Amino acid sequence: MTRTWLGIDAGTSVVKAALFDDEGEALAVAGRPLELVHAPDDGVEQDLDAIVSAIVDVTREAAAGHTPHVVAITGQGDGCWVTDEAGRAVRPALSWLDGRAAAILARWNAEGVTERVFRINGTTVFPGAPGPLLAWLDENEPEVLDRATTAGACKDAVFTRLTGERATDPSDSSMPFGDGTGTGYSDGALAAMGLAHRRDLLAPITVPIPQAPLSGPGAELLGLPAGTAISSGPFDFPACARGAGVRAIGDALLIVGTTLGCMVHVDRLATEGDPAGFSVATGEPNRWLRAMPAMVGTASMDWMLQTLGLGVDAIDAALATSPPGAGGVEVLPYFATSGERAPFVDPHASGQVTGVRLTTTRDDLLRAVCEGLGYAARHCFDAAGGATRIVACGGGTRSRPWLQVFADVLGVPLELARTPEVGARGAVLAAAAARGEDLDVETWTAPEDVIEPDPTLRSFYDDGYARYLDHVQAARPFWATRRASAVVR
Repeated sequence: MTRTWLGIDAGTSVVKAALFDDEGEALAVAGRPLELVHAPDDGVEQDLDAIVSAIVDVTREAAAGHTPHVVAITGQGDGCWVTDEAGRAVRPALSWLDGRAAAILARWNAEGVTERVFRINGTTVFPGAPGPLLAWLDENEPEVLDRATTAGACKDAVFTRLTGERATDPSDSSMPFGDGTGTGYSDGALAAMGLAHRRDLLAPITVPIPQAPLSGPGAELLGLPAGTAISSGPFDFPACARGAGVRAIGDALLIVGTTLGCMVHVDRLATEGDPAGFSVATGEPNRWLRAMPAMVGTASMDWMLQTLGLGVDAIDAALATSPPGAGGVEVLPYFATSGERAPFVDPHASGQVTGVRLTTTRDDLLRAVCEGLGYAARHCFDAAGGATRIVACGGGTRSRPWLQVFADVLGVPLELARTPEVGARGAVLAAAAARGEDLDVETWTAPEDVIEPDPTLRSFYDDGYARYLDHVQAARPFWATRRASAVVR
């Protein structure tokens, strides 16, 4: 009988499940949208029960008529998911998009805390990272933390709900509380952030990833047999890297998703130089992912489309109409509420559109966003140390013209990762490896296509990238002095 493998990806805006056969062919895919709740003072929260409910729905749909050999869970990283011993939310989760800890981060920056943490584990913190958010809760809602058992990651809260086991994997635990080994927490990092007294809220680390049987209550939820093998991790970025076939040193991944994820596979922990990005442990010795995940990717395009009253189908048409350079329009795509986290950390960073004239068209504005995100990706890869091979995935890659812009701006071929559900695919491969079960990784991760850059545009986009960097440097002093203004009605 052919085995099946169920991968579940609990993302920020959607939960997906994909049922794979032994060759990595997707037999069924299901998805459910998720809601982000905006709270006062730049707060962004999510309902864990809604995520669990969506996981139940997609599991029952994708696995209908099958009993998966393994259920492998991945999910969004960062944020702060505060739960009790059964994995139930003590309060709504603080999303990685939450900006309420910006003042704490500013204080840490001034006091050198962020640099001390980076020198320990190669990870910078931003307002939506677990450290600042846990500190914000400790200052503003200490009674919530007093009632909690765990302050951790989304996928691990789901894992506890389904298995009763409390655990996390090296990818989530390595940032920002990691000790630089990939397998432990740092007393120094916790002390620097003023969180040593909350250490017991950090889940035990299981290498390479947590695994447990599906509990009775979990089986009732999912409609699967009790005892079915469940795994948790890695979180979505490194799961996508694994699912895309990023294995060799120098291999890199570009995720054109809600965030613009850029990461390079490296053989050592990077803690020198200017603090920037994350160092994500893979659970393997001397293997790290140097990650530069910009705060917004397709979310920037979604905002521009909504502002212009256009649908997503307008992107390809715009790229066919507006020439390279977008008629002089340039975009800094830092549109997230909580600023930017890679390749630099600035909670006050904001998006800018320049070069607009009476002759500017909507097509020019859309192309300018595409090119701006391409430049942001190039900036991130440069900060990560460069890449010898780049594989691309994410919802934005469904637009081949947009993917061509990325290839042209980056100046390298882009391999298109095997679809569907690259993150869920990577979670399954991680689970199989942890169990010592062989799957043909080359087959599971064979690229679907290669997009070659246009050599005639190389010097044009090199010049554009230099202008982009100059624009960033010119804008940063204005971000630092930005003040909220009162609106008189």
